[in-house]
Amino acid sequence: MLDNNICIIARLLRTYLVKRLFVIIIVLSFFGVQDSNAQDPAFSQFYANPLYLNPALAGSAQCPRVVLNYRNQWPGIPATYVTYSASYDQYVDALHGGIGLQAYHDRAGTGIINTNHVSGMYAYQTPIDRNISIKAAFQATYYQRSIDWSQLTFGDQIHSRYGFIYQTQETPITQNVNKLDFSSGLLIFTDMLYAGFSVHHLAEPDESFFPSSESKLPRKYTGHAGALIPMNKDRKEDGSISPNIIYQRQGEFNHLNLGLYVNRGPITGGVWYRWGDALIFLVGLYTEQFRFGYSYDVTVSRLGTQTLGSHEISVTMMFPCKPKGRKFRPMACPKF
Repeated sequence: MLDNNICIIARLLRTYLVKRLFVIIIVLSFFGVQDSNAQDPAFSQFYANPLYLNPALAGSAQCPRVVLNYRNQWPGIPATYVTYSASYDQYVDALHGGIGLQAYHDRAGTGIINTNHVSGMYAYQTPIDRNISIKAAFQATYYQRSIDWSQLTFGDQIHSRYGFIYQTQETPITQNVNKLDFSSGLLIFTDMLYAGFSVHHLAEPDESFFPSSESKLPRKYTGHAGALIPMNKDRKEDGSISPNIIYQRQGEFNHLNLGLYVNRGPITGGVWYRWGDALIFLVGLYTEQFRFGYSYDVTVSRLGTQTLGSHEISVTMMFPCKPKGRKFRPMACPKF
């Protein structure tokens, strides 16, 4: 009887620990290694979260714009990543540029690790000649990172027969990480072509929860370019196609994204390939005042189909405004 009880307990513990495996990996990535580096959340609807892609896109829509984003990454794996984002931006004639505000919340491991960001940005715009305009932007961010210690489990809590019954002797983390951060961006565009470059985390702030260790947030470099080509120059309602490329590098992580959008009437369809990682399918509905987009990432890396991919939703609301000054040139870029 005792042997049977031990076997039952062992099976229960094994099942429990397998489910907690990815939580343990997430936690170790933040404070289990002294010189570990973090990585920013990634969105697949790049241009449906423009201020996150490049602060120079602030005010690119001329009129006031509110954008809401939700991403659930790898829902098939217990306790992974869920990210929420909200932003507001508009062009201001008196400032000769766009202003923007953005906030996002990232939750890892069923809320074990939480990160909150609030950013403000300004993007100065000026024409170079009759066909080309340029925007240069600066962004300031305050963010907080915290750990919910009550959701963590450790080896010294395990009883060989009754499971997790003891109090851990590990020293709890009670202090949050509070930091200032700065970023910049550049954008150049014509009536159909655009290219941009941004650098996030210029000062590479230290995110470690322990005074005796260091965990810098590496700079993130983003380069993006593309075109918005009308199918019929005389009839814009006939639709357009938009080929795009985005490259991002942060520390040892790098992503090359190749994509194509097709716009026809109020419908947008798109497909992206994140090199060696995922195939992204997108469908969007848009009007002059409202846009809705849904995308699904099909994992093609070694993580396999058990991740159940990634889901992302975007909602954009456009508000009317007065006509802009002559110096303002609207930017033609993808909506999702």
